Amino acid sequence: MNHTITPIKNKILEAHQLTMRFGGVTALDALDLHVNEGEVLGLLGPNGSGKTTFFNVITGLYHATSGNVTFRNKDLTDVSAQEVYREAITRTFQRSRLSLPLTVFDNIAIGDNRRLNTGLIFNLFQRDRFKQEYEKVVEQVNQLLLTFNPKLASKIFEPVASLPMIDRRRIEICRALISEPDLLLLDEPSAGMTHDETAEVMDDILQVREKMKPFTIVLIEHEMGLIQRMTERCIVLNYGRKIAEGTYDEIVNNHEVQVAYLGQE
Repeated sequence: MNHTITPIKNKILEAHQLTMRFGGVTALDALDLHVNEGEVLGLLGPNGSGKTTFFNVITGLYHATSGNVTFRNKDLTDVSAQEVYREAITRTFQRSRLSLPLTVFDNIAIGDNRRLNTGLIFNLFQRDRFKQEYEKVVEQVNQLLLTFNPKLASKIFEPVASLPMIDRRRIEICRALISEPDLLLLDEPSAGMTHDETAEVMDDILQVREKMKPFTIVLIEHEMGLIQRMTERCIVLNYGRKIAEGTYDEIVNNHEVQVAYLGQE
């Protein structure tokens, strides 16, 4: 008899008893969860359930009240956002953080500041090396755009303000991808877009993920069709606590999840 052995995935990110309080409000309440390397995890919950707070704690924007976060067994609980970035964790935000007057190139290149030499002495007195670095970054950004969405590559030096919302979302995701992260945190990438536009952007992300290294994704999203299509596993939060975990079908049929979303027994 043949037995199929399911490969064991390594836990790339773990939260243990993670708590975040703002005065008398508990945004994360002794949260325990893990993210497997290489998976797409959906993080769900009603507004105010703690999803974005969790991202903010992971990425060093907030320091947890108690508990801890580890990434590949390294404690990241109290480190700075810059240190988190150096560990190859990047994110997007629900609200746009683009600088609209700047070009597509400028907005994406900012996301790879580990490799950019921004020292005044270097830029003023080593012009040839500066030019070489600049040309290398232009090529890197161009290649990412060609992989992500070829049409956007032709607009590399156009101001972001001239582009529609769908392209702005693409640029924000490319800014998070330019440093070749191991973990990408997506905070409601569908915000401000139509259903069809969202599907296009998700196709772009899946395409890049196939052509680049298979980075891990944690996706916060209210568009349930997107969660169903993209994720392998889901975790549902409510009032900062984990109330359900499983496949999409398992969580949508979970009674506690239905109560959390519908607000009734």
